Amino acid sequence: MSSIGVQQLTILGEFKPFGLIAEALDGKSADEVTEEYDYFLFDPEVTRQRDEADSDDTEASSSLSDRSDHELFVRGNRIIWTIGARVYKRFSLPAPVIMACWCRMGDLSEALLCVLQVDSLTIYSASGDTVSIPIPRAVTSIWPLPSGLLLQQTDGPNSSTHSLFSSSSPLLHDIPRSKKDMGYNSPQQSFNLRRSWDHMIKADGASLSSHLILNDPLEEPQPIHIEERGKLNIMKEFDEKTIWTSDLIPLMASYHKGKLQHSLWTAEVINSNLKSGDSFLPDAILSKKFFFRRIWQGKGAQAAASEVFLATDSDATPVICFLLQEQKKLQAVRLQCVEMDNDILYDIRPDMSWSIPAIAAAPVVVTRPRVKVGQLPYKDIIVLAPDSTLVLYSGKQCLRRYVLQGHADVLHNVKPLEAPTAFQDMKVVGLADAIEGRVNVILHNGQMLRCTFRRYPSSSLANDCIAAMAEGLEANLYNHFTVLVWGNGDSAYLSRVDSPVDSEWESFSAIILEFFGKKRKLPQPHSGASWEFLLHSSFHEKYSKSHFMSGFSSRMSLQSDESCSASQQLDTFYSSESLIEILDLLHAVYESLKLNHLRRRDLGLLVVLLCEVSKILGEDGYLDYYIRDFPALCRKYRIQKTSVSQKNPLSLFRWLENCLRNGCTATSITDLPSLMRKDGNSVVSWARKIVSFYSVLCGGKKIANELSSDVYCKFATGSAKSPEELTVLAMVGERFGLQQLDLLPAGVSLPLRHVLDKCRECPPTDWPGSAYVLLGREDLSLSHAKKFTEMNSSNNVTSVSMSTPYMLHLHPVTIPSSITDVNGSDDSKREDTDSVDESTIDGMEHIFNSSTQLRYGRDLRLNEVRRLLCSARPVAIQTPVNPTASDQEFQQAQLWQLAQRTTALPIGRGAFTLSTTWTLLTEALPVPKLILAGRLPTQKNATVNLDPSIRNIQELKSWPEFHNAVAAGLRMAPLQGKMSRTWIMYNKPEEPNITHAGLLLALGLHGHLDVLTITDIYQYYAQEHESTTVGLMLGLAASYRGTMQPAISKSLNVHITARHPSSFPELELPTLLQSAALVSVGLLYEGSAHPLTMNNFLGEIGRKSGGDNVLEREGYALSAGFSLGLVALGRGLDGIGVMDMLVDQLFQYAGGKDIHHERPPFCNGSIDDHNRGSGQMMDATQINVDVTAPGAIIALGLMYLKSESQAILSRLCIPQTRFELQYVRPDFIMLRVISRNLILWRRIHPSEDWIQGQIPKVVLDGVKGLKSEMDDDSDDMDSEAIAKAYVNIVAGACISLGLRFAGTKDGSAHDLLYSYAVAFLNEIKPLSVKSLHGFPRGLSQYVDRGTLETCLHLIALSLSVVMAGSGHLQTFKLLKFLRCRNSADGHINYGTQMAVSLAIGFLFLGGGMMTFSTNNSSIAALLITLYPRLPTGPNDNRCHLQAFRHLYVIATEARWVQTVDVDTGLPVYAPLEITIKETEHYAETSFCEVTPCILPERSLLKTVRVCGPRYWPQVIELNPEEKPWWNSEDKNNPFKSGIVYIKLKVGACSYVDDPIGRQSLLSRTMHKVFGLASLKACTLGNNDDDAAVTVSQLVSTFSSDPSLIAFGALCCDPSWNIKSDSDFQEFCLQVLFECVSKDRPALLQVYLSLYTTVESMADQVINGTPIINDSQFLPSLKLALAYNEALLKGRLSSSRGSIVQSTFLGSLKKRVEDLLEYSPSLTVNIHDYFRSGKWPASDENPQDDDNLSTLLSWYIQWYSVPPPSIVEAGTKKLKSIQTPSLVPLLRLLFPVTNIQAIKEIAAFLLSTSKTNRSTLSGSG
Repeated sequence: MSSIGVQQLTILGEFKPFGLIAEALDGKSADEVTEEYDYFLFDPEVTRQRDEADSDDTEASSSLSDRSDHELFVRGNRIIWTIGARVYKRFSLPAPVIMACWCRMGDLSEALLCVLQVDSLTIYSASGDTVSIPIPRAVTSIWPLPSGLLLQQTDGPNSSTHSLFSSSSPLLHDIPRSKKDMGYNSPQQSFNLRRSWDHMIKADGASLSSHLILNDPLEEPQPIHIEERGKLNIMKEFDEKTIWTSDLIPLMASYHKGKLQHSLWTAEVINSNLKSGDSFLPDAILSKKFFFRRIWQGKGAQAAASEVFLATDSDATPVICFLLQEQKKLQAVRLQCVEMDNDILYDIRPDMSWSIPAIAAAPVVVTRPRVKVGQLPYKDIIVLAPDSTLVLYSGKQCLRRYVLQGHADVLHNVKPLEAPTAFQDMKVVGLADAIEGRVNVILHNGQMLRCTFRRYPSSSLANDCIAAMAEGLEANLYNHFTVLVWGNGDSAYLSRVDSPVDSEWESFSAIILEFFGKKRKLPQPHSGASWEFLLHSSFHEKYSKSHFMSGFSSRMSLQSDESCSASQQLDTFYSSESLIEILDLLHAVYESLKLNHLRRRDLGLLVVLLCEVSKILGEDGYLDYYIRDFPALCRKYRIQKTSVSQKNPLSLFRWLENCLRNGCTATSITDLPSLMRKDGNSVVSWARKIVSFYSVLCGGKKIANELSSDVYCKFATGSAKSPEELTVLAMVGERFGLQQLDLLPAGVSLPLRHVLDKCRECPPTDWPGSAYVLLGREDLSLSHAKKFTEMNSSNNVTSVSMSTPYMLHLHPVTIPSSITDVNGSDDSKREDTDSVDESTIDGMEHIFNSSTQLRYGRDLRLNEVRRLLCSARPVAIQTPVNPTASDQEFQQAQLWQLAQRTTALPIGRGAFTLSTTWTLLTEALPVPKLILAGRLPTQKNATVNLDPSIRNIQELKSWPEFHNAVAAGLRMAPLQGKMSRTWIMYNKPEEPNITHAGLLLALGLHGHLDVLTITDIYQYYAQEHESTTVGLMLGLAASYRGTMQPAISKSLNVHITARHPSSFPELELPTLLQSAALVSVGLLYEGSAHPLTMNNFLGEIGRKSGGDNVLEREGYALSAGFSLGLVALGRGLDGIGVMDMLVDQLFQYAGGKDIHHERPPFCNGSIDDHNRGSGQMMDATQINVDVTAPGAIIALGLMYLKSESQAILSRLCIPQTRFELQYVRPDFIMLRVISRNLILWRRIHPSEDWIQGQIPKVVLDGVKGLKSEMDDDSDDMDSEAIAKAYVNIVAGACISLGLRFAGTKDGSAHDLLYSYAVAFLNEIKPLSVKSLHGFPRGLSQYVDRGTLETCLHLIALSLSVVMAGSGHLQTFKLLKFLRCRNSADGHINYGTQMAVSLAIGFLFLGGGMMTFSTNNSSIAALLITLYPRLPTGPNDNRCHLQAFRHLYVIATEARWVQTVDVDTGLPVYAPLEITIKETEHYAETSFCEVTPCILPERSLLKTVRVCGPRYWPQVIELNPEEKPWWNSEDKNNPFKSGIVYIKLKVGACSYVDDPIGRQSLLSRTMHKVFGLASLKACTLGNNDDDAAVTVSQLVSTFSSDPSLIAFGALCCDPSWNIKSDSDFQEFCLQVLFECVSKDRPALLQVYLSLYTTVESMADQVINGTPIINDSQFLPSLKLALAYNEALLKGRLSSSRGSIVQSTFLGSLKKRVEDLLEYSPSLTVNIHDYFRSGKWPASDENPQDDDNLSTLLSWYIQWYSVPPPSIVEAGTKKLKSIQTPSLVPLLRLLFPVTNIQAIKEIAAFLLSTSKTNRSTLSGSG
């Protein structure tokens, strides 16, 4: 101990937990707080995200050295998290904290805080989620492992012997997540998991396990198994108390009190080779389990170790240290790591342990701060020896003893000592809270001091060199180095915390030279002379540095004058191989620094040290190499040809150039520094990354995480079909983004920029988002973002790290919602031509947003729709100015007709506003008023109300109010999560009303009612409110559709009296309720083909009527038919036996042929006239087909949907004779046509021939003969039957077309339906339109007006279903015309107005953002909505319950898509090429749409491609599937909320700004601007600067890149002196044009760098002006030329050619070669160099010599001239060969050297031989 050096430990100040200060600031005195407190310090790395923590950016290391420690302060149930002197978060928990730790679970990138309380475990994530897990058993402690959280249980029942965590435990970090953050309260999303632990205990024996592991916050804790004799059993070691775990490697330490032994366990995943000792655990479960394997036992400890921690031995082996205080020793156990099958197994050998005396110890990072041993940081050990001295150990090697020393620096929670203290008298009794290189020293008086070691220098260069030696040197040699460093007490960077960077580097250099045997020059006391004082002053030192070449340290350079022999320089202790190894390590750092622009100054400092070392070692090859790079050094260092060493340094640029020219296979790994071949974090990882990228690009194969060239490289996940694509994945995997690319020399970055440019257009679709950001395809990054949220976090690199810093602010912060915008309700954005009060809420305020504006432009059709569907304002009534009494009666009549229309509007408004707005869960839902009043425009808009004495207004409004509330509820878009039950209860009124009933139905149709509990449901039922019950039942059924949920089924069946058991008390339920319940059950059991339910519904169709509700039995039977069809939807062919019986009975109900004669002939009259006489369903044995037929026919159609069953079709036939027509109601014929077409779904074709083919021959012939029969006395009844059958068959066929092509916007279907609608309209009211071919005229004489009106409106409704969401203008005009027709004659009633309203709503479904699907469920819902019996009045529910009209919501799909510019975040127009798959009607087809648009169904959609010249291409490949459209929660949704992000190409304008492409003629415009005569617009004297403004504006118009915009402004700056820089400015403008036009903004830097460098060369050569003092730029330029050559020869491929013009690179090459031939004296210097290695250097004319030496270095670098020693060795081989020319042989000897240099060598050899001959002849 006495032989080691003594170092002072720097005291930062007295330490106190900052939590105490925070409590005091809160006003809490120590007396008020009675609970004990505890605290814990932890490294900020603990809470960093994995993708941040994995970063190995060496630039950040120095900034991270002084990070503030994080502290967690715990008192009772409160926790305070502080960072430095700042409270970061505060937390309050429901119970006192027992234990807390940070833990990472599974693949989650963020650390989770786990807090143990008495009865629960609370887990907090940094993102704000909280999971609370109840713990019924007593869990005594929790411990972090790399893959999850370890929970230790007791074997006693609910033992409360919890041990409070100790602050001395190094891995126990405490922090829960806050409910009260400092300064603000944030709502926390809390998930309380109601877990069934009893089930878990029975399933996997958790109750038997002493240890559990929690692998995911949302999973159950699993029991830990233990390996015993090759078998696995549940771990029941309750006496093995865990005392430590590692969160980095899977290790646990425990102590057994009974056996007095410590144990080490390793956690491993169970594999198939081990058998389970528990018979009840299947293999599938075992495959996910962990087991512990004991790897070490240490006996003889009377108590558990007070400290356990990981450290590193002197040979870089991890050790686990146990501090045994009773034995006063620190026992270390060496860990052995074995890699098998990509897994690391840990073990310990029995003889691999050692111990040192200690009473306290802690792991600290001192000697090797940036070195990692695998995943573990390299940690030393600070030990408090039994003699109370502090000693630093590296493994078991003692490095240094420490004494305390005061210091004035203050950090966060330490306060400066008030007065100097004599620490020599203070006894150290303990150590605590070691973080990195800081530790708390505890004194015997209880005082705690925060102390620091000098971890590593602030100088990043010194830091890099130390790290390189730590990584590269073998352990013994490095330990000698550390002893030399630490034993040197006056080393500046070790002794003082505040030492400046320069002095640190100089001190480090001095130590290195001392290591090589060169004694440092002791400072001589200067004489009193002023000159001597000035020379020794710091001012002179700084002045020398700032005026010396390239930032070299003059102090170091001057030391080189000292010369001493090699025997004096080399210490005999070190072998020459070891010293060369150190030189190679420092050289590796030097080569790495060359690749970073920002480290040029460090390069200049390091090269001086390297020259010194090379000179000491006599390595002239190295010295020559460095002088080539920095020729000015030749004045200080002379190369001696007497050197015996022939070793030449490795050149990274040479390797890269060789790789580009000859491929990866031509390179050798031995040509790279060994340090660059290491994996993981390394000081030269920067260079390793570049080498790995070049290797991949030039053909290197990927083998795991290594390349075939033996270079380590991380790869991101994703497919790669070419080397370029694999290179991109390597760049992403290594976190090498655009910012890092800008740091590379221009030539080095060119091949990598080429890679990005090539992959930019069509990258693979399975790449992580950060890869697309790297390519400049932020559009693809956002589009693919959701796909990769589940990926391994190590590959989930943040996009920000890939982007350039100046582009970050251009990324959109928020994207305008696809649903609505905040400013959507601005009055300026809408017009209402019929508005009176703009403040009136009409339920359509939010329909206008950026997307709808983009879609409809200046078109006002949305405003018109809003006006037409507005029911919240009085309607205008046209009356005379001075009304009379008769006029008032006319007003009331007109108002009544308008009221019929107004009450029908909410149904259409619900469709129009479907899912168009969001509602805050803290606000009530606004429901617009339903106003039936009118206003008189001629009388100053006076209001006129309906006369209540004439009609019951409240009865008129009851169902319309219901529809109004449904429409208000349908406005809400389905939320990302589920609707809150609390919000539904919040909107529940005290007294039941119709409004809330409608809201319940709307919420149910959106699927939100599944949040209601059974109690809530029955409370609603108990209100006995008819509308509420109807809305609730249908809403519940829609929310639980197809689930057969038993509880919901029971609640619905209560309302079907036929389902009540015989013992059930008889209930009088309205038929309306029962009808709703039937359809609700049908929806609940949809598609299940449940036999019992089907039988029940079949019985309900034919059930006898009774009581007073006879008139509503028709609607009840129809509802039963709907329900039967829903339950057996498309399943008719599945259950043959069951279905046959059902079908027979259904055909009886439908009126089969066998019972036609039992029915009286159908008498004349309209459909409505007949329906008024409906009676019972059964009379004796007869079936009342009028009641049963509709339900039966619909049920048959739905059961055999799309089945094409000929057996059913043959029985469900259309009447074929006049006799049959007399006995079948015409409206039933329509239903039969619809059902037949549902069965023959695929044969429906949108053509006139198909419709004509639906009509039986007897009807066609009869219709054709109607004209001739008008004059005859033929049977009017026969003609009427034929005419009515005809119109009903046509209407049925049109409805079938509407269903078949719902939401498709099929042009043929539209044209056909439109023509039939006009034909029917022409029958009702002759129009001046061309009649439809084949459609008879004069039908109105045989068919009543009501039937024609019904058929017309049904066809219009079908037309709007086909064009749903399209807003088609022609269809809209037709619907407007139907709406505004005069209704005074009474035929335009509520039903037809409802049809028109619904049709308008469908046409603009969801504001034009939704459409219909044609899957089975959607067809059924649409059929129920479109059922061809329209109500006669607002309260008519006789034949069809009005609430069913809203079921269309089930059929809707949000297939709408818009394109958003990724740079601006604004919706834009973009052409899409959509490809749909081949069907039986057409081949695979592609067509174009302009966004925003609606896409085809998922079953047809194959690809969607962003096309057109203005945007970067993007292809979304899809697999056509018979599935519904993706919802917003679907992770695989390729269209995120209907948004496709696209990126505008530079040089193009958006279609909004430039619809016809006039502004995008970039080249013509740019040339026009740039072609100004001498660019006069930019001159200083020219006042007209319009052209200059044009340039900068033009660039900003076409590119959002800030560097291009700023450069454009600079080019046009009038202060630029155009006379001297005209060529350069012209070049700048041309480069600007090149970068803008080809969308390559990053190349601006490359062009300018290459151009300015060569121009500076020219100035220096021609004018003699010293500008460049080194030759660092030439290897970079040569790499650029090698890239160009590789591209021209096809070794690199590109669809867009070279990213830098080949002619430009060629011209640079020619220019450099011309310059190298410019100096006449260069040849002499070259020959001198070949002869003796001499560089031009003399004291007579230093400036000229510097220029000559610089020029010589350029020549040598450019032509790859070999060193003189190699030239000499080569010439010796050629002496014996007689040849007329030496050039070919020299070419073979020096294959890399340029032919020009070869010729020069040949000339030199020739002149040398002549000289030798003349000398010989002279002497002779």
